[in-house]
Amino acid sequence: MFDYGTLREIWWLLLGVLLIGFALTDGYDLGVGAILRLLGRDDVERRMVIQAIEPNWEGNQVWFILGGGAIFAAWPALYAASFSGFYFALLLVLLALILRPVGFVFRNKLPNPAWRNTWDWALTIAGAVPALVFGVAFGNLFLGAPFQFSDDMRVSYDGGLFDLFHPFAVLAGVVSLAMLVMHGASFAAMRVEDPVGARARRIARVAAMVTATAFAAAGVWLVSLDGQVVTSVIDPLAASNPLYKHVSVQAGAWLNNYSTHPWILVAPVLAAVGLLGVLTLPSRGFALVASGVSVASIILTAGFSLFPFLLPSSSHPAHGLTVWDASSSALTLQIMLLATAVLLPIVLAYTTWAFRVMRGQVTRQHVVESEDLY
Repeated sequence: MFDYGTLREIWWLLLGVLLIGFALTDGYDLGVGAILRLLGRDDVERRMVIQAIEPNWEGNQVWFILGGGAIFAAWPALYAASFSGFYFALLLVLLALILRPVGFVFRNKLPNPAWRNTWDWALTIAGAVPALVFGVAFGNLFLGAPFQFSDDMRVSYDGGLFDLFHPFAVLAGVVSLAMLVMHGASFAAMRVEDPVGARARRIARVAAMVTATAFAAAGVWLVSLDGQVVTSVIDPLAASNPLYKHVSVQAGAWLNNYSTHPWILVAPVLAAVGLLGVLTLPSRGFALVASGVSVASIILTAGFSLFPFLLPSSSHPAHGLTVWDASSSALTLQIMLLATAVLLPIVLAYTTWAFRVMRGQVTRQHVVESEDLY
């Protein structure tokens, strides 16, 4: 089929596809939730916003589950190191993701304004917290995590929750939050009738400007930020063991791939084009497409910068995990690739069908007329 090195590269690409799929689908749910109270000025308007995302949000989380499953099976060392090191951050995300369905279910159970206002805040928090924490986690990939492996491959982590909130990581969190708010607002602008849709369009443009500014600032920061380079010979076919390589730390090294492979500059360029499209395109549908392009391109930019690293180590750079030394066996990757070739098209087909069935605008009249259902 494919040799071991090619399988590792394919699974690195597939991991990126799953992350992008999650950001494009569940990401707009999180973005809409984060600005729920800004979009809706009264109870009916907020119900309009909620109804725009409620039919699809649960199916969208399949991408999150697929991503976690792919890391567990294809990159077990990455799963062990990241889930140990980022344990409390992941717990924070999971609590927020659990809060969201509870909010959807319970918000409209009572007509009491205080009750509904409380759950509106819960949905706002459940949208904003994961969007921010995901970005902070990505920022920490560039900083490196303080972990190491023993000779028998037991991982130990020396950091804590608050150590994750380095200023650069917080900036990456701002990029993530603003990016998903932009994407969510672009979606709401298309799916919810005016004046809520028009309000969402304005928020999307503001969020696009914040995203562009923070994204550019992060790029400038990377010039002086210490990066890592594998200095030993890489054998793509070797058995996975992160202890058999040498890594040097160099200022600005995270930008080296762009000089070595100039074609990957297409990612940040497309991100800029997408952000410009959100700011200028008159069509709300095209603005949503532009938002999706920018979200995908920003994630690709981060992935291309880090390659071949999956999770660098700040305390023991030689123990950092790369595409070549953190994967499962060739047989495991082959079996998983066959399963993915069958299941991923099904997920894509179902997602497309679900969006098609639930297409159309959410109107105030429809929400008011359905009040008796609650």
